[in-house]
Amino acid sequence: MRSILLLQDGTLFAGEAFGAETTSIGEVVFNTGMTGYQEILTDPSYKGQMVAMTYPHIGNTGINAEDVESSKPQVEGLIVRECCSSPSNYRSSMSLDAYLREHGIPGIQGIDTRALTRQLREKGSMMGILSNEGRPQGDLASELERHPGIVGEDLVRRVTAGRISPWSERVNPSWVRYPDHPVGPRAFRIVAYDFGIKRNILRWLAGFGMDVTVVPASTPAERVKEMRPDGVILSNGPGDPEAVPYAAEAVRKLIGTFPVFGICLGHQIIGLALGAATYKLKFGHHGSNHPVRDERSRKIEITSQNHNFAVEPASARKAGLDITHVNLNDGTVEGMRHRDLPLFSIQYHPEASPGPHDSLYVFHEFYDMLKH
Repeated sequence: MRSILLLQDGTLFAGEAFGAETTSIGEVVFNTGMTGYQEILTDPSYKGQMVAMTYPHIGNTGINAEDVESSKPQVEGLIVRECCSSPSNYRSSMSLDAYLREHGIPGIQGIDTRALTRQLREKGSMMGILSNEGRPQGDLASELERHPGIVGEDLVRRVTAGRISPWSERVNPSWVRYPDHPVGPRAFRIVAYDFGIKRNILRWLAGFGMDVTVVPASTPAERVKEMRPDGVILSNGPGDPEAVPYAAEAVRKLIGTFPVFGICLGHQIIGLALGAATYKLKFGHHGSNHPVRDERSRKIEITSQNHNFAVEPASARKAGLDITHVNLNDGTVEGMRHRDLPLFSIQYHPEASPGPHDSLYVFHEFYDMLKH
């Protein structure tokens, strides 16, 4: 079946349909990872977006029940050069095509994903409409034009937990790389704000000896204080940090009361809570191979990233934050630490999935902060 991807600037890509026979709108971004398509599909940070994979052959190992970062795929659409129709892996339970069909998500294959990636790099991420229904191009263009876009839209409400709940699953012990890794009795009680939290963040927190309770994104600070945790985690999540002012309001009341650790969207929300500014990147950071320098040790980490917004550095310094990590591709802020309070954050994903484990030490830093 013919599939159409129409971009906001009028560019048309025609290919072959896979996944669901439906039409979807989202911001089109590209991901440079060579592996981990299942984790990418289920990462709630991609809500509102359609992902173009730059690696050409996707779906080789099928879909399994273990390598998911949430209960279902979160992307609005998937764009690949070629979708493997005959996966081969001992854990595979279904094909990528069948998985997307089951969850109502369209895919397109057989297009020049290199040309699409170049266009997004040159012009920036833009809205697009993907249709597997054979609809006329004019109808699709009209529907896309009416769509408001994702800037200013609260996408967090679409992915956050519905209730307060404990988390018990721990990271696979075979992944532990540090001889002094503090896996053991759960000595610390942690509240994790779910702005779209990846399961592997929770697995690592539990693996680092923490008793974790997940709370919805709209949970007031007063409710968290009643829980008397030892520390607070602010998770990753989708979209514009300025579209979730209730999160910044709660965090502002928690800072200074508990140790706070922010990841990705949580990092941006910390910036807003302290009076710093955020801005939208041209085409964002999406992939598992982004170089980041720790300004304290000058060590280079290869990191997993997925975000379209960043914290403005001058405003962060004015808000009492030191810049601890910097992206070597574009110089953007990748980490911050408060000069006086027990608070730090990173823009990238230390839990990986997919990606390297270079940054797992930040969980150790949070653990050490809790001890003191």
